[in-house]
Amino acid sequence: MKSKFLRLVLATAVIFTFSALAQTSSAATPSDPAARADTPAPATGATIGSTKVGTINIQEAIFGCNEGQRDMEALQKKFEPKQGELKNQNDELETLKKQMTTQQASLNDDALTQLKAQIEAKQKSFDRAVQDAQDDFGTQRQEIASRILKKMAPMIVKYSQDNGFSVIVDTSNPWPQSPVLWWAGGVDITKPVVDAYNKESGVPAPTPAAKPATGTRPSTGTKPAAPKTNEPPK
Repeated sequence: MKSKFLRLVLATAVIFTFSALAQTSSAATPSDPAARADTPAPATGATIGSTKVGTINIQEAIFGCNEGQRDMEALQKKFEPKQGELKNQNDELETLKKQMTTQQASLNDDALTQLKAQIEAKQKSFDRAVQDAQDDFGTQRQEIASRILKKMAPMIVKYSQDNGFSVIVDTSNPWPQSPVLWWAGGVDITKPVVDAYNKESGVPAPTPAAKPATGTRPSTGTKPAAPKTNEPPK
């Protein structure tokens, strides 16, 4: 539910951003050679009548650019302590559940009732903490997306105009969540837009994280902090 809400918010931000740009943009037209000098190689596009249509994955562009990767990595690190706290809560809860399973037959009614009440209270506290962490993470992730989109949107418009596109469709969500059923790779402008944005922002590519020497990181079973993908915690 939270993931769908964030996608809706991002989609709304895209609509308002590009609507404003459509009214105020003074970007150069494709006939202006000077404006095309530093433009990446154009995507082929698909022509429908006299309309050249392209696609872009907005979420991939935002979180795949160097700035987006850098800021998401920082956000993940910020939430690591909270992930540790939730893991401890989850471990304590699982221990109590295991205790009730193994000792249920030997506990008297009062002790069993007390243990069940303790588990219920801790479960509610844990679920609330997980939801709060998800909400907080999602809010901060959306702030990153909105900030980058404001700077990237004019570049998308300029690239589209410079390369003769009349329509650009967002393919962030797969069909049927998106009206786009299929598209060819040659019409996608995500990579050239990301390349142009990286050049303009000056943010270097993130250094690959070192792999752990042995073992894997423990899991809370809920992953309230950032997962490996750019989706909010589930």
